[in-house]
Amino acid sequence: MGRTKTPEHWDAAIIGGGKVGTSLGRVLVEQGHRVSCVISRTSRSARTSAEFIGCDNAGTELAAIPATINLILITTPHGAVADVVRALARLDRDFKGVAVCHASGMLTASVLDPVKAKGATVFSFHPIQAFPRTFPFAEIVPNIRGIYYGVDGAAAGVRAAYALARALKGYVIEVPPAMREFYHAAAVVASNHLTTLFGVLRQMSSTFAPEGTDWMSIYFPIIMGSIGNARAATPEVALTGPIARGGVETVARHLDALERFAPDLTPFYAAVSLETTRLATRSGSLAPAQKDELLRLLEPHLPLKGQKRKHL
Repeated sequence: MGRTKTPEHWDAAIIGGGKVGTSLGRVLVEQGHRVSCVISRTSRSARTSAEFIGCDNAGTELAAIPATINLILITTPHGAVADVVRALARLDRDFKGVAVCHASGMLTASVLDPVKAKGATVFSFHPIQAFPRTFPFAEIVPNIRGIYYGVDGAAAGVRAAYALARALKGYVIEVPPAMREFYHAAAVVASNHLTTLFGVLRQMSSTFAPEGTDWMSIYFPIIMGSIGNARAATPEVALTGPIARGGVETVARHLDALERFAPDLTPFYAAVSLETTRLATRSGSLAPAQKDELLRLLEPHLPLKGQKRKHL
């Protein structure tokens, strides 16, 4: 394979024609770089991805990757990354001067060792952004400029990761390999669990609001206000509401109302209230007696370890 002239100008092959690879490839091209090849599991997905990116070389065989590229971006599901890497390593090609990275949040750069052994500069490169499977590419691309990428690797790999992030108008957070799963869990909280919270809000709103009410319009201002407050200060300083004020009676009445109108949500409310109590304790807004009273109130409603609650 070709040697890299400069890590500031990329000529990429993308392996995986899904939302992640296609969106990142499009931004690379828009920023003046080149995507020379898209390889995917099916010809259809490869062609669809390549067409959106602006690439005329699409296929299903790794051997079709041009010799001129200086970047291989693996954006398959994380369960397929190791197989792809082993298949790349079996190719009769020189990887010196080629950066090879994967976009998995769970895997470290070590999964790329087979191509590293053949001269590649390797690093993990996980985009910290949501890529909804049903959204068209055009709706995802605007949301991936200015994002962070979770990376690890040897020094040369990390330098290449910084250069790729700059090319994508993004930033880098270096993640210790031993903490990769913990890092990924944090990303799940930031995205998936937040989306779950929106589902809870929709369910609760539909219980009392007139049919057809736009639940997001109701809560969007307070959601954005809470995000802005936490960003401007700290979660401890930004925390408001009954738990921050030691309002045990209010929380008790909330639990009673949930049991009447949405009993399946009681464990969720109790679990999140437990974490809110811990946050309020760290902020110093709760007296020890108030904290203890809240914990006693919440404990019977928490999910039972190893058991299915009646509402699940």
